[in-house]
Amino acid sequence: MPGAMVTEVGSPRTHPPDSGIEWIGLPFRRPVSRFVEAGAFGWLRDLSTVDPRPFQWVASLELCALVTGQMSAYAARHGIRQVVLTWENMPDQPLYRIPPYAQATQRALGADLMLCPIEAARDHLLALGYPEERIHVVAPGVDHHRFRPAEELGVKKAGGQIAFVSPVAANKGVDRVLEAFELVRRSEPDARLVIAGGGPLVGLVREAERRTGGAVRYLGRRTPAEIGAVLATSDVFVTAPRATWKWNEQFGLAYLEAMSAGIPIVTTVCGTNHEAVRPPNLRVQDTPEALAEALLHFLRDDGARADAGAANRQRVLDRHDLSTQAAAMVAAFEAVESLPLRARRPGGRAR
Repeated sequence: MPGAMVTEVGSPRTHPPDSGIEWIGLPFRRPVSRFVEAGAFGWLRDLSTVDPRPFQWVASLELCALVTGQMSAYAARHGIRQVVLTWENMPDQPLYRIPPYAQATQRALGADLMLCPIEAARDHLLALGYPEERIHVVAPGVDHHRFRPAEELGVKKAGGQIAFVSPVAANKGVDRVLEAFELVRRSEPDARLVIAGGGPLVGLVREAERRTGGAVRYLGRRTPAEIGAVLATSDVFVTAPRATWKWNEQFGLAYLEAMSAGIPIVTTVCGTNHEAVRPPNLRVQDTPEALAEALLHFLRDDGARADAGAANRQRVLDRHDLSTQAAAMVAAFEAVESLPLRARRPGGRAR
């Protein structure tokens, strides 16, 4: 979209001034920090003060987010188009039925375009009755220049290193990974587990760090460039996601980053993570024994590890190049711009 301009509305600013993205600083109210609701149960103050004239589109993330409901009303009031990006893979998402998320969801279903990074999100929209011609699936991209194999990045493999890069929380299974690692060390005592990220179970990780004498190492939160080096020096990537009452693994961008770094993935079967994690990577049942067996497979078999890593890197280059996926997103906008503006009630719901 040559000449397209993007303006970020809210606070704090998430893109630097030299990014080319304009910024309108509005107060953002977010009363809770729990996973899922942290993004959904938040809203902008003073949105009515934003002049709509420079904009042809408004965009937000997820149907049930209160900001999405606000944007629906704003778009309807000013006669501009709305796009909603959704990863959601649960058509029976409980939040869709709970006020005030339910109202935001109903407004969002009047949007002009739904962008879905995964096929499961498309299926969930169809189950909700959203028009198929306004749904576009654009797989996520990854910076394959930042996340590269060790030999391309110019770093050495640590040897026997397993990487967990994800929120340090129960739904990402860090506790199960620690249990599996204890089993791994019984037969591979030189194995190491590095954990990067933040979250409520950091204390559990630090205790494992002390108990294992450093075989488990907590790295804290790291920059993308630092994560690239962590992945490149590792032999295998692991997470163990498990569903909650309002969340199921959707895709997992961390999988893509690990794939781009040319290392194999071991993870649990959860939600729709099969869209990201394909053979020869290993998706296993949510038990320490199954995870440990899969990790040992890649730690012990140099050929299997190299083959999986090379296949992962090639898949990223073929299907998840940032420039290619950005062009696909542009095509989605252009396709919907050829359709009429959706008729909406004053609050944003479709007529």
